[in-house]
Amino acid sequence: MTLWRIRATVDDRPGYLSVLTASLALRGVNILTVQVHTTERGAVDDFLVDAPDTLDEAGLIAAVERGRGRDCWVARSEARGLADQPTRVLGLATRLVHDPDATGEVLRALLGADHVTWRPAPSMTRAGVDGAMMLLTDPNGGSYLLRRVAPSFTPAEYARAQALLELGATAARRATEQVTVVLPDGAELTVRPAVADDLAAVTELHEACTAGTRRRRYLGGACLPTPTRLRQLLEPARGQTLIAVTTGSDGAAESVVAMANLLAEGDEAELALLVRDDWQRRGLGSTLLRRLTRQAESAGYAAMVLHIQADNTPMLRTLRRLARPTTAERDGSLLTMTVPLGVEMPVATERAG
Repeated sequence: MTLWRIRATVDDRPGYLSVLTASLALRGVNILTVQVHTTERGAVDDFLVDAPDTLDEAGLIAAVERGRGRDCWVARSEARGLADQPTRVLGLATRLVHDPDATGEVLRALLGADHVTWRPAPSMTRAGVDGAMMLLTDPNGGSYLLRRVAPSFTPAEYARAQALLELGATAARRATEQVTVVLPDGAELTVRPAVADDLAAVTELHEACTAGTRRRRYLGGACLPTPTRLRQLLEPARGQTLIAVTTGSDGAAESVVAMANLLAEGDEAELALLVRDDWQRRGLGSTLLRRLTRQAESAGYAAMVLHIQADNTPMLRTLRRLARPTTAERDGSLLTMTVPLGVEMPVATERAG
């Protein structure tokens, strides 16, 4: 038996795929995998088959045509073609996340392209597929042009490739957003955007904080936030959440010691900090506040708002260190501090403290 790849178009109507598969079965062809790509011209069926050694390319094409298939393309395949397609795509995605420079090779492997070319400027041609050519938009700028002699590209392949590029760009962007900060006492931490997988570590952060620290963060509520609430804080619909992570000198697993939330609503963004008790008064809160302030300005928000208990002296001190114009409104024991953004400020060298 011999492995073959077959691609053919059939009318996108009930029963037409079964007619094609029956025609192949009559000639002893065993279908191992099948993918269906919907196009304007019909359903493009992509088969991996095991055919008798006596059946050659011409015989397979004839079988497809007798099964009402058209625009048939047939080629020998290798054993690696037996790999489950979703598993194969996940493997390529993993490679791309760890090595963004391998984007061209990943696209070539994903689509079996003969040529992959990156262009530094966006193409004047609309992204999509045109027969043997595919144009992809590079989220980092520029575009990728792919060519394949046969078979023609399909919209499904385009969508798959573009999604892979988006994934790689997101991973690369998160890597550049991760920084190492040095506090005044010499302690080093990693500050990075939070992700959904940080839920367990952030839950441990809340459990390690005293009731008083949680009460100041959540304005009177000392109970642990629910997992649903924490997920919303980790990946807000609009805004940004940063976490500060430390790794023990003995190689222990990383530990989240602070969380800073920037939650946007309208043209304003609400900011809140939670710093583990043993990491307070070391400059970490000031560092996180400055970073989120810059991000809020870059995002174009008009102002940043902080709700602080009047007796929360450490947070008020941290806000003063920001050295920005601030207005305050008091409602009982609650202070609402508003920091206008987008105003011209003198350039200063950042240091934690």
